[in-house]
Amino acid sequence: MGEGASSSSKKSRKPDYSRFTQQELPACKPILTPQWVVTVFIFLGIVFIPIGLASLSASEKVVEIVHRYDEHCAPTNYTQPDLAYHDRIAFIRNNKLNKTCIRTLTVPKKMKHPIYVYYQLNNFYQNHRRYVKSRNDEQLRDPNFKGDLKKTCAPEDMNGNEPVIPCGLIAWSLFNDTYGFSIKDKGLPINRKNISWPSDKKHKFGSKVFPKNFQKGSLIGGGALNESIPMSEQEDLQVWLRTAALPVFRKLYGKIEHDLEANENITVVIQNNYNTYTFEGKKSLVLSTTTWIGGKNKFLGIAYLTVGGICLFVAIIFILMYVIKPRPFGDPAYLSWNLNPSGN
Repeated sequence: MGEGASSSSKKSRKPDYSRFTQQELPACKPILTPQWVVTVFIFLGIVFIPIGLASLSASEKVVEIVHRYDEHCAPTNYTQPDLAYHDRIAFIRNNKLNKTCIRTLTVPKKMKHPIYVYYQLNNFYQNHRRYVKSRNDEQLRDPNFKGDLKKTCAPEDMNGNEPVIPCGLIAWSLFNDTYGFSIKDKGLPINRKNISWPSDKKHKFGSKVFPKNFQKGSLIGGGALNESIPMSEQEDLQVWLRTAALPVFRKLYGKIEHDLEANENITVVIQNNYNTYTFEGKKSLVLSTTTWIGGKNKFLGIAYLTVGGICLFVAIIFILMYVIKPRPFGDPAYLSWNLNPSGN
């Protein structure tokens, strides 16, 4: 019996006592009195509300033009929605038809350069798990990559016995609409350089990796790539491969480095190549300036104003409760850590 008791004591899993393991180290244990709570809420309200107003003001200064063109750039001979749907799909899939579309945009206010040109897609789920995983980052970076592409890139992994570079569904569905701008028959150049993240160009895409067998299969998904340009300089692809988290997203197409005056008419020549009609998606062209807060986004300002307003409202409620119906305070000397400060 004695041996059993001694063996059980040796196998005890009780940890050694220390003030750290027992959470008895000295710590700040503030007492939240009404004065402190009201002061904190008022301080947060005073800080958050001006930030919200400044954010909304900066967002309002952004000049933005959003023009949806997918409906206007796909002619249809039908008025019924179901027939028009099939007519547009037949149009976009026919490579022999002219996809050129001319639209006119009016500048609402003066737009100072740089003016960012985006394409916006709606109802396109780049965040789908199967879609996001359909790529091989090592292949994009290493010219000597010989790994198995089927695990990550199928069905866009091989063209016969040759690997597809870049492989995967993301690259295969590369956006390929193009835009040309002019004002009064004078061309408006677009800078297509430096539109991707510098870290992507430097670390994720190799300067000695070139496209190969891309869009050479029986089913073409999107745009083609110039096989003489290395992956580190394929900035359209780099922007597209940074997948979006939401089904409505914008991606940078280029920059206009000239000011646009108010009420100027911009002629846009669009090559409507990208098929969004199959999944009832939308395509829009966006021209936008920026401020210190970025593009037009009212959410941040509204969020700051909402939180600041709630803090001030709660502070007023606490003040009224404290004045109308005060409660007596307890004696802090009776708190457990004051009765037994050593913690033993």
